[in-house]
Amino acid sequence: MVRSVVWVKPEGAEIAEVEIAAGRLTASGAAIGAGPPPYRLEYELTTGDRYVTARLLVESYGTDPETGPWRRWLELVNRPEGEWSVTARAEGRVAMPPPGGDAAALRGALDCDLGLSPLTNSMPALRMDEDGPAEHLMAWVSVPDLAVVPSRQTYERVRRDGGHMVVRFSSDRFQEDIEFRDGLVADYPSIGRLAGITGS
Repeated sequence: MVRSVVWVKPEGAEIAEVEIAAGRLTASGAAIGAGPPPYRLEYELTTGDRYVTARLLVESYGTDPETGPWRRWLELVNRPEGEWSVTARAEGRVAMPPPGGDAAALRGALDCDLGLSPLTNSMPALRMDEDGPAEHLMAWVSVPDLAVVPSRQTYERVRRDGGHMVVRFSSDRFQEDIEFRDGLVADYPSIGRLAGITGS
């Protein structure tokens, strides 16, 4: 079943159509953010078995008050053997790092992690089989510039009650508890809170 999900963020919002079934996740979504710079973003995500990322396609765009419109594209592909490809391009001039990154540095990562999006926290959480901490290497996508870097993250289940689960997320010096409902983020205090869902 496809679910329509809306998250409210501290400085923006996100809407997505998400399907989780038979160990796979597919989604398409859009977000707006205050920046800087202010931006709009659209994405498509597909996974293979056990929710391992297969492809992420992202486009971000906006208008710089001094240099005019800008637009960026990024495609990440994770092959079954664990090798990633990174394709990126940019139009317009804006004071941000270039999109894309070193695909070799992502080798062995199972998941993408789209910055400021609650959606991509679902994949490692859905794979959790036990309560102990699980270490992950992620292909982290900075937003809105769409630069890609490897990110080491830890997920540890704090409690579970049916379809509700709380996971302690940590990366570098950052740590926060994330609440999930039926595999989707319900409350990630610094990133977004579930505002509405249909089709569940």
